[in-house]
Amino acid sequence: MTTTTDIFKNDILKGKIAFVTGGGSGICKGMTEALLTHGASAVITSRSLERLEKAAEEMRKATGGEILPVAADVRKPDEVEKAVKKAIETFAGNFLASAETLSSNAFRTVVGIDLFGTFNVTKACFPYLKKSKGSIINVSTTLYYNATLFQAHVSAAKAGIDSLTRTLATEWGPYGIRVNSLSPGTIADTEGFSRLLPVAAKEKTLKEIPLQRYGKIDDVKHATVFLASDAAAYISGHILVVDGGDWLRKVGVLPYPASVLNPNEALSKSGVKL
Repeated sequence: MTTTTDIFKNDILKGKIAFVTGGGSGICKGMTEALLTHGASAVITSRSLERLEKAAEEMRKATGGEILPVAADVRKPDEVEKAVKKAIETFAGNFLASAETLSSNAFRTVVGIDLFGTFNVTKACFPYLKKSKGSIINVSTTLYYNATLFQAHVSAAKAGIDSLTRTLATEWGPYGIRVNSLSPGTIADTEGFSRLLPVAAKEKTLKEIPLQRYGKIDDVKHATVFLASDAAAYISGHILVVDGGDWLRKVGVLPYPASVLNPNEALSKSGVKL
């Protein structure tokens, strides 16, 4: 697998500071590691300081980069503002924000973390981005491009993020701020892939991906470095899909309408657990 150092200069992001929500695990951790590898400093935040500190130490050893873990709940604007201020006090620079993840409470939780969290973080970073002409990378998904069964909560939240991305790109563009979304498809080396997709579904979806392979976190890393770098200096309001062309032919992996009319039986046969 080609690494980001095979494609981009090691210091291409030197002098930049990334503020990454959810940077302690999964895809966002991979994005943070890529940014550090190419010279950026990083602030990672989530609710668990213990998890953040562990991840930060791992990334320091792997990249040698400067990284600051700060605990904050993105649903709480006051905590986000404190985290941003701490980042400014430590690094003082421009910022990259991503944002990361059915009863009404469950729906509210997902939308609160993904959509409200994205808004809260970008709003808190705006005064500093305005001064430094920085950029924002939001993390989205292709789930809502077609109707995805049992994903109403995630689809609604991510659709909102992409809409917010386009609006902020137009409103904040005159300040020199670029706003884009990065939309990964099925990424194999993630918790969601191993937990949510049954073996049968993995075999079926793999055959239907145009590039005939699942994505890797490294694929997301490459896209992240590109959007954060000056190579993307004239790109704003864009939704960059990283899924091997899968969204162009995406169909559901669950039997329809059986999974809706008789979900317990259909899902049991499919190996999917809600």
